[in-house]
Order: sequence, then structure tokens, then C-alpha cells
Amino acid sequence: MKTLRSDPQMQPARALTYRPDVDGLRAVAVLLVFFDHLHTRFTGGYIGVDVFFVISGYLISSVILSDMLAGRFSIVNFYERRIRRIFPALLVMLLGTSLLTYRCFVPSEIEAFARSLLAALFSVSNLLFWHQAGYFDTPSSLKPLLHTWSLAVEEQFYIFFPLFLVAVRRLLPGRLKAAIWTVTAVTFALACLSVRSHPTAAFFFAPLRAWELLFGTILSQGYVPAIDGKVQRNLAALAGLLLILVPSLRYTPQTPFPGLAALPPCLGAALLIAAGETGSSLVGRVLAWRPIVFVGLISYSLYLWHWPILVFQNTSYILTNAPSGTTATKTAVFVASIVVATLSWRFVETPFRKGSLRPGRRMLFAINGLGGAVIASIGLCMVISHGLSARFPSEAIEVDRFTNYDATSAFRENVCFMGPKSTFANFDRATCLADDATRKHYLLIGDSHAAHLYPGLSTVFPELNISQANAHSCLPLLPPSKDTADPDCAKMSQFIFGDYLLHHHLDAVLIAGRWEEPELGELERTIAWMEQHSIRVILFGPVMKFHVPLPRLIAISLRDRDPAEIERERTTETPQVDRELAALARGKWKVRYISAFEDLCASQVGIEVKSKPETNANCPIYAVPGVPLLFDTNHLTPQGSIRYARAMRARNQLQ
Repeated sequence: MKTLRSDPQMQPARALTYRPDVDGLRAVAVLLVFFDHLHTRFTGGYIGVDVFFVISGYLISSVILSDMLAGRFSIVNFYERRIRRIFPALLVMLLGTSLLTYRCFVPSEIEAFARSLLAALFSVSNLLFWHQAGYFDTPSSLKPLLHTWSLAVEEQFYIFFPLFLVAVRRLLPGRLKAAIWTVTAVTFALACLSVRSHPTAAFFFAPLRAWELLFGTILSQGYVPAIDGKVQRNLAALAGLLLILVPSLRYTPQTPFPGLAALPPCLGAALLIAAGETGSSLVGRVLAWRPIVFVGLISYSLYLWHWPILVFQNTSYILTNAPSGTTATKTAVFVASIVVATLSWRFVETPFRKGSLRPGRRMLFAINGLGGAVIASIGLCMVISHGLSARFPSEAIEVDRFTNYDATSAFRENVCFMGPKSTFANFDRATCLADDATRKHYLLIGDSHAAHLYPGLSTVFPELNISQANAHSCLPLLPPSKDTADPDCAKMSQFIFGDYLLHHHLDAVLIAGRWEEPELGELERTIAWMEQHSIRVILFGPVMKFHVPLPRLIAISLRDRDPAEIERERTTETPQVDRELAALARGKWKVRYISAFEDLCASQVGIEVKSKPETNANCPIYAVPGVPLLFDTNHLTPQGSIRYARAMRARNQLQ
């Protein structure tokens, strides 16, 4: 392929020399991501990915534009370098993860994994996970390849970025700087606008992340003033480090991200890189310390392997039998990830990039093409065989159907239950709050833990008019004095407490939610408000909860013929919350309290499920034969909701 001639109107490109401090910055980025995934104090460690994007844009833009200036740029050469850097280690990780999936997952999970395997192979996993995102989507703890979304974003960017540069040079000669600045500003503005209205798209969509990589481009081409002087370099480097570390400690999963919140870590990465271009600094020398540089050298392999290792440890205990989240588990995952990443860097990454074993272009393409074909064949086999389901007993396959259960219809999502993709404008008041003078009128308010009660209540209590007003992650509490909540949750709360309850007679308000210790004070305030307004309250406690989805636990236990696997994953926190709530409701607040543990575990009046094992403490795992009580870790199936409601009727709890 012909190379491109140099453009006399381009600025001279800066020579790209090895920067140990940049490898140190890579180490900071990957460790922040890792510590976030290990659930340490770095609750915003996900910003490490954004730091990676800036570094990548800086390094690769330097190479591309330097080659263009010298008249030696070639698309084929560029993608050859990308393949050498990315694909060998990626293919090995995909193969290893496939083997672990075969051993540890159930059919529906294997089939879902296969789709993500194919998506990761063809660099579109960000689009797959964007499409799958939803409130009741499979939890991230069961997606071993979820982290490949960022690799897909990068590869999609580098498919179009060289073409963009070529087009600008030919069509708008001398306007490259203006074009890059314009695209950076536009994509940043779009990201800021989208993070509120379409947060999932803002997170996964490559064009809305482009500005982060272009930050590196701007830096590499000297489109911003250089940082000269020792004092200036030290101040810039220190500020850059703080702009990364402070968000990593202060941000949480609830922080609207990326958009404006991604600006500080990106600026921090840019400042650290820029400070090192004109000389050394104290922070730069720390980053260039050999142990930190080593982590930077293995950072790509460490990023590839740490997440699958963590997923399979948390779901299948591949390293230790210690419970998830313990120091022993975190240490085991950290050490194992470092070891595997080091081996991957030494025996996979390095030979393909340099040394006597470095393959030529044809051999490189042949090896990676063959490896890709093998991975694609594995993925297709898993999909066609419906997750290799022949390996599992029929009873396990029957239960496994609920692993990917869609609760949209049962919960009346987007109508009476506002999910993540709904807004308060979708709430259908005529349907959800319909009056019926012939029946008692009860209003069910709360989050998804209220919505999962609706199928049972509406089926088992036909003599009651059960209205429903629910929103995801929105506890049924009085609106706060300062509106810092999700805007749609705030609108729902304001409507319920500031309008509907004040102007409509109800026979009772049914309150349910995913209660935790910090919310109990606000719950007491809410119940007191209802008492002041002569509103009868019936409070529901939490349901059973597991660390991983119950359907997969049942399927795995049936495959392994080991019922103890289910009990090991049962949480102990929810029974404690239930006991505390029961004491407060009955002793202090004087409201009726309905406990799932009392109704389903301690006493199963009038309910019988034959030929199915129950777990310890007589808590059920099935709603009816072949149907699990829960479809995920903590939400009732419709049949489970009906079983719970029948227990309520047997004990006259809604009269």
C-alpha cells in the first residue's frame, strides 16, 4: 500500500521516546481499576480507564502523525502494530476464560458468555453490553468479558481515527489542529449532554468517549503550551496526580459518568504526561520507580486477566473457599492476577512484539487469524448448543430458564414501575391508580422490591384494588429537603407525598423497599408523616437474598449433586435487617409488619411443595416445582410472589 506524503503545512511532530513515567501512569490507571473491582476505598477507581484512554491517544497519535509527517504512514503497518500489541494476549485470555466458563457456568450463562466472546473478538463488546444494559440484566459478576468494552471503544476509535486524519489532510490541508480541537469539543459536549439523558450510551458509545483519546492527541502534537521550569513541572505533576486520585476516592457508582465527571482524571493524566515532556518532577520520578514501571509494563495483561479471575473466584471459588469480599479473597485474586499477567506479558505479549521469536507480518496475521477462528468456533458452538446444555440434568435446565428472566411484564415496567430506561413521564396514572368503588383501595409504593410483590398481591387478593407506583432504586420515603436524588425518583416521591396521598382516600398504603440500616431513620419519618395524615401503613420487610442468582445456584447444585452450594451463598444481612425492622414496626412505630422470613421460612401455613429440597432453616428455594423462588439474587419470580401472597392470606395479614 502506498504511504502518504508529508504535508508541509503540518507542524513538526515531537519525537516519541520511551517514558518510564508514562508506564508508571499506566500502573496507576490499572491499579485504580483493579482496586475498584476489589471493592476497596477506591470507589471511583473506574476512572483508571479514562486515564488509559488519554495515554493511548497520546502514544498512538504521536506514532501516526510522526509517520504521516515523514511520508511513511501506512494503514497496513498501523494495524500490524495494533495486532501485535492487542490480539495475542487477548486471544489467550479469551481461550482461558472459555475453558473456565465451560467448567463453572450453567447453560444460559455459557450462551450469554459466547455472545460476549464473539463480540470481544470482533471489538464490538461495548455495543453488546450497551444493548444488554437494564435493571434486571445479568449482574456484572457473571460477565467475565465485561471489561473488554474499553478495548472495543479503543479499537473502534482507531478504525476511524487514521481515516479521519487522512481525510482532513487531503480535504482541509493546514486545518488539522482546528479539526481535532473541534471534534474534541463536540464529542465532549455530547458526552456531557448524554450522561443525564442516556447514561448507558454515554458510558459505552465510542464517539462519546472520543474526546478522552483526543486529549492525548492534542497533547502529543503540542496544541497546548509546554510546561517549562522546574517549579511549574512539579506543580503540574502534583496537580495531575491529585486530579486522578481524588476522584478515584470520592466518586462512587452513583456518580453521573463519564461526561463532566471524566474531565478531572483526563486533565490529570494530561498534566502528568505534559510535565514529563520538558523534564523531571518529583511525581514523575516516583512514577518511574522500577516496581511501579513493572506494573505498568504488565498493565495490559493485568487488565485483561484481573476481571475474569475475580468473576470466577466470586462465583466458583477457583482460588480459595473464603467468602467474597474478605481480605483473604481479595489477596488471592490480587496475587493470582499479578502472576498470570506477568506470565502473559513475558510469554505472550513480548515475543510477538520484539526479540528473536518475533513473527513476520504474514506469520503474525496467520497465527492471529487461526487463533481468532478457534475462538469464533468455540463461541458459535456454545451458542448453537444452547450453552452446552447436554452436560446438565433436565431439572437443572428447567430452573436455568429463569437465569435470564425478563420481569418487564410481571412488574408492569415502563407503565407502573419506572425502570432505568423509563422516566416519570411514562407513569400511566389511569392504569396504575385506577379507582374501583366496589373494592378496598391499597396503594403499593416503593422500588423494585415493591414491584415484585404486585404479581402475587393482585392474583391472590382479587377482592382488593391494588394500585402501584414504583420506581427503580427509589425508596418510598418523604422527599428530602435538598433534592439530590435521581430526578425521576424525586418526581415520583413528590407526586406520591405531595399530591396523591393528600387528595385520595386509601384503605392502606403498602410500603416495600430494599431496606438497609442508613434508611431506617428516614423510614421512621415517613411513617410518622402518614400517621399524621391518618393513613394506615402496612410495611414489608426484605426477602431472602443470595450472593449470586438463585437459579444458577440451583442448577450448579443439581449438576454437582451438592445442595450445600446454595446455602453457602445465602446472605446473613437480610435476616438481621428483617429482625430490626420487625422490632421497630411492631414495638415503636405501631404499624403492621409482614416478614417474608416469618411467612415463608418459619411457617408455611397452607403451602406445600413436594419433591423439592428446601435449604436450611426451612427457607424455600422453589416457588413451585421447577420454578425458583427468586429469578436473580433478591427479586421474587411471579410464582414466588404468589407463594408469598398465599402465606399472607393464610395469616390474614392484609385485612
